[in-house]
Amino acid sequence: MKKHTLSLLSATLLTLLGTSADACTGLVVGKGASADGSVMIARNEDFGVNNWNKFLAFRPAQQNEGKTWTLGNGLEVPMPKAFLAYSAIRDWDATTSDPAGKYYEERGINEFNVALSATTSAEVNDKAQKADPLIEKGVIEAIIPTLILPQAKTAKEGVALLGHYVETYGAGEGNSLYLADVNEAWLMEIGSGHHWIAVRVPDDSYAMVANGLRIHGVNLDSADVLHSPKLLEFVREHKLLDQADPKDFNFAKAFGVIADPYNVDREWLGQQMLTASHQQATRQAQYPLFMKPDALIAVPDVAKVLSATYEGTRLAGKAERPIRIDRQLESHVIQLRKEMPKELQGIIWQSYGVLAESVMVPIYSPLESYPLPYRTGSDSYSDDSAYWQFRSLTALANTNPDKYLPLLRSVWSKESAKLYKEVTMLDKTLKQSYVRDKATALGLAADYSYGQLEQTYQMAKDLRYKLMTDLTKSTEKKYSEEEFKKIMSL
Repeated sequence: MKKHTLSLLSATLLTLLGTSADACTGLVVGKGASADGSVMIARNEDFGVNNWNKFLAFRPAQQNEGKTWTLGNGLEVPMPKAFLAYSAIRDWDATTSDPAGKYYEERGINEFNVALSATTSAEVNDKAQKADPLIEKGVIEAIIPTLILPQAKTAKEGVALLGHYVETYGAGEGNSLYLADVNEAWLMEIGSGHHWIAVRVPDDSYAMVANGLRIHGVNLDSADVLHSPKLLEFVREHKLLDQADPKDFNFAKAFGVIADPYNVDREWLGQQMLTASHQQATRQAQYPLFMKPDALIAVPDVAKVLSATYEGTRLAGKAERPIRIDRQLESHVIQLRKEMPKELQGIIWQSYGVLAESVMVPIYSPLESYPLPYRTGSDSYSDDSAYWQFRSLTALANTNPDKYLPLLRSVWSKESAKLYKEVTMLDKTLKQSYVRDKATALGLAADYSYGQLEQTYQMAKDLRYKLMTDLTKSTEKKYSEEEFKKIMSL
């Protein structure tokens, strides 16, 4: 991921936050493992540069006339005859790299209710990279949603299409990503320049994903497994595994780096939270790919996992990298609900900033125009940017975390509980209204989401004003001479 220059004000606000490079944590939930029968894919987007503003975006369907499609990183592929409509959350300065502004779109749902979240970055091991080098202008995180969401009509079709692009044009990174529709979810991994694998998540299970490649223990001949051609032969030829068993294939070990505490600690934590009945030793080389939850999983449970630390666990004070981290840009939980009318099956629970100190706002698919604060801002702090309002709350609260973090979490916890309850009730109303008047139902869903985005943005501003006012009354923070010089020199 590219980095932006820190501005004076944003750097000052974020002085207490680390700025080293970082990556993401994700969770995929099968429809039989969820409380309402929905398929869910979810992820924290974490990164070392904290002032990387994100814009909500909607891409309308379109007919294409050109012969060549040039993606944000310079990859050129044949232009499809048409694009499907889809939603996204893009990098604020996408237009500097891509005139169409489609760069790092991260996640979305298209008009066929195919959802994608990309990616959880993963390291490719030296042996695999030597055997099949990564391609500089190949498929990378920055272009995957832009490439797949306008075309895929099912999750499985999206997997096959992305696999085709990797095989044909090469990949520039190792990655894990998640694709879903109302029927199923797939975990897909890219392990080298041209090799990939994807596994359908069992309906009764979930997959917990950190930054290492995860897929192992799979049968390459299963209908629930898709992969690059001659994958087994390639692994055997280059001796990427001591024994490459097609019935118990370990893609993660062949192509990735396993047993890194930075990653497996988070995998253990997520599985410990959702399946406490299955006690596991900490820091195992690999954890089960899929697990059944002790209780059916709802959106608040996913948010809790994506906000988790090691406090109260066996890894408290030992683990380097929790799931909740100050370097979060945004988090999302995407639900696909088969029982809802087609246009209302997709809903994205979207937060800005650090999820533990923020709120997930429900965005129904009919919403195609977003409030201005969610389409505004740069890498410099501004009052009119939704990203900056939510992101600055954690930065300010860290001046006195014992006092302010519990306050933020209490406010947003109450608001989240209200939103979860409202959506449950609204879904019933929308179903009934859709039968009588489809347009009215879709308008009601869009208006509700628009209103909640506006309301939570204003709540974030009000909270920031209160924090700033309280901080000016008296401050316990004493900067060292070195810290003070650093702030003043930016």
